[in-house]
Amino acid sequence: LGIMVDISHISKNSALDAIKLSKAPVIASHSGARAINDNARNLDDETLLALKQNGGVVQCVALGEFIKTRPIPPERQEALAALRKEFGLPEGRGGGMRRAMQSFTEVQIAKFRERMREVDAKYPLPPVTVQDFVNHIDHAVKLAGVEHVGISSDFDGGGGVEGWNNAAETFNVTLELVRRGYSEQDISKLWGGNLLRVWHGVEKMAA
Repeated sequence: LGIMVDISHISKNSALDAIKLSKAPVIASHSGARAINDNARNLDDETLLALKQNGGVVQCVALGEFIKTRPIPPERQEALAALRKEFGLPEGRGGGMRRAMQSFTEVQIAKFRERMREVDAKYPLPPVTVQDFVNHIDHAVKLAGVEHVGISSDFDGGGGVEGWNNAAETFNVTLELVRRGYSEQDISKLWGGNLLRVWHGVEKMAA
């Protein structure tokens, strides 16, 4: 049908089934490497290798909680719970919270972000750095090959990476890749070339 299949929001078994059944390459649009950080939303090595065999791409995501597990101080948890209650948001974070915020006005969104910055300033978490992020890219590249890895941001309510917390800081990721010996050709593949290859492969299969 020409639809790109995305395995970032499903279980490991579902991801492996999707990879097995799809005649076209699939993507994980925003996932990390579970070997680097044992988060359920990250892909383990078996899934990364299956994605390689499928010809697909994992887009390593710059989302702090996926990159590095950090203990959350009780005071921060209490402040976040109070903030969610104040704005009528569900427990936890992620998709449910973002869906609830879709009904917010621009003024409400700005106010929520302002209050969130206050919580971050008062109860900061240990930093997640660009170096921590690129560790996920390194692992996926060494395991599956540079042709099967890409990069994704998560600026729509995610992020949290010191050094790449908005689009203006994107060069810092490229700089870290250069420091680690990635070639210009490799970096081009990571910054979109691989994803475009999959996209064209999906269109070719549909045709």
